[in-house]
Amino acid sequence: MGEMINSFILESGFANMGIKSIIMILIACVFLYLAIKKGYEPYLLIPISVGMLLANMPGADLMKPASDGELGGLLYYLYQGVKLGIFPPVIFLCIGASTDFGPMIANPKTMLLGAAAQFGIFFAFLGAILLGFNGLEAASIGIIGGADGPTAIQLTSKLAPHMLGTIALAAYSYMALVPVIQPPIIRALTTKEERAIKMEQLRPVSKTEKIVFPIVSMIIVIGLLPTAAPLIGMLMFGNLLKESGVVPKLVETAQNSLMYIVTIFLGLTVGATANAETFLTLQTLGVTAMGLVAFSVGTASGVLFGKIMCKATGGKVNPMIGAAGVSAVPMAARVVQKVGQEENPSNFLLMHAMGPNVSGVIGSAVVAGILLSLIHISEPTRP
Repeated sequence: MGEMINSFILESGFANMGIKSIIMILIACVFLYLAIKKGYEPYLLIPISVGMLLANMPGADLMKPASDGELGGLLYYLYQGVKLGIFPPVIFLCIGASTDFGPMIANPKTMLLGAAAQFGIFFAFLGAILLGFNGLEAASIGIIGGADGPTAIQLTSKLAPHMLGTIALAAYSYMALVPVIQPPIIRALTTKEERAIKMEQLRPVSKTEKIVFPIVSMIIVIGLLPTAAPLIGMLMFGNLLKESGVVPKLVETAQNSLMYIVTIFLGLTVGATANAETFLTLQTLGVTAMGLVAFSVGTASGVLFGKIMCKATGGKVNPMIGAAGVSAVPMAARVVQKVGQEENPSNFLLMHAMGPNVSGVIGSAVVAGILLSLIHISEPTRP
């Protein structure tokens, strides 16, 4: 009996828990605290945190690959949806079904703000090249600047699959921490008077315009960039379902059940890629830091372009809406609304911010398509 008890203790997870596992479990618990106590994007951060925690429990082997006729771990099989590029386009379909492109159609110049916010991607791309990463890896690091988790996963799975876990975790972590990262940048780059600017009400957008937009977007964007088809195609397909008005059950499923199911699986498996052996390295920490720089630069470039637009329009554009040009929908737009109301309680910027916000979704997918087209043919993937 004593031997059995001794054996049980020696084979337990606690007996095999090293300092790295403890650190990762503590990080997961901090993320859970931010999600539950502080309310930082709990739908996203809770699955990621739990996936991280489960992957770092010794002996659980939930991410163990299948080999030699042996079954793999539960999360390993769910992870195939990430690895094979299935989950990101499905998420884009759900986003499309939940998104109103009306604010962007009503005020097309906000597309320039969405484009300006993509500067962070190219800034980080060049920085990664200078730090010694190859083109494929640099593109995968840079795309974090768009604050678009599905796009980051889709691009990295094709260009640098060996970095998929790190890139995915960094991208989704920064998406979840948008309410923490963006406000200080917005306040540092704008004056109190600029933040208090009230914008005119947007013009009504007709049903015909809303139906035609996703169809024309698919034709033009995919015609120019076939590599963007999985993301842009699913985004516009979802939006067409919504705007057509004839398939309410499909729209309801995409907006609710499908979105939540895929979010659970995606969050769990993204978190599960952050095991102690691969995550606690200098390279991983460097990539995470560069992702933060990319996202910060993207936010800053959007705000700065917003200031230019504010001057050009005689003060009719609140420059803060440029921060929503990163494609964290609708989190970035909510941040702009919150900061705006702090300066002027009667200020309602949410719909104005949604213009650059949804433009950023399209922009990051287009940039990913460009990088995939230009870089993938010039460099072999590093094993």
